[in-house]
Amino acid sequence: MSRRGWALFVAMSVIWGVPYLLIKVAVGTFDPVLVVFTRCSLGAVLLVPLVVARGQLRGLARHWRPLLAFTVLEMTGPWLLLSVAEQTLSSSLTGLLVATVPFVAALAGRVVGGEEPLSRVRIGGMVLGVLGIVALLGLDVRGAELVAIGAVVLTVLGYGTAPLIISRKLSDVPGVAASAVALTVTALVYAPFAVPRLGQFSGAPLDAVAAVVVLGLVCTALALVLFFRLIREVGPQRALVITFVNPAVAVLLGVLLLGEPFTVGIAVGLPVILVGCVLATRRARTPAPIPA
Repeated sequence: MSRRGWALFVAMSVIWGVPYLLIKVAVGTFDPVLVVFTRCSLGAVLLVPLVVARGQLRGLARHWRPLLAFTVLEMTGPWLLLSVAEQTLSSSLTGLLVATVPFVAALAGRVVGGEEPLSRVRIGGMVLGVLGIVALLGLDVRGAELVAIGAVVLTVLGYGTAPLIISRKLSDVPGVAASAVALTVTALVYAPFAVPRLGQFSGAPLDAVAAVVVLGLVCTALALVLFFRLIREVGPQRALVITFVNPAVAVLLGVLLLGEPFTVGIAVGLPVILVGCVLATRRARTPAPIPA
């Protein structure tokens, strides 16, 4: 990997490990609907002019069905569910649960007819991922958190299936353009519910306001631009490896900055889930050709 590739990789590993901390801080003051609306609005304000200037919005209307499905599965549903969940769950636990996305993506790709067979290594990785989740939830979770965990599970299902729409139905659509449309649509969907709550910003703590702003400008708009540059630099398979680093960043920030406990469940579940995800998404090696 080139120096540019490593720089983008490290940047994305950190930037997409931070949202769990920021969401936790934001929902302590603001309604989750307002957090999602503001995040999407700020992201759209930056990305829409960019894609318009590049002429990347032309022809998107004919893709409206897959674009709508991608929007719902990647942003409209998951971002609200995450914000609601973090009213109860720690940012560490939320980030760790979301680490199972590659596991779900690998399984979903196979279910809908992926070309790559499920090897023993990949099946073993999926089993490890499940065991890691069981260890995590069995050791740390209280009954009151089950609804919030259910919200994160739905988020993981959305995150795990949305890329299939991009690869199968929107392969000729620039990723930043699809993201700009998704941000705009999500902001419009939540506008009727969020606009009456804008008064919550008046007199709100500075750290909560800063969390929402950074979430929209850095962890959404800038992150999406950098992510698609990373894909161009190192390819989609290597780019997705950041998913294994993000939860570690989320756990570290939650423990250091929010004083969240480093529990037995995290200590056991984190490495097991990460190893399972790596194995579950591992590509089969192409056998070397036999000399004639």
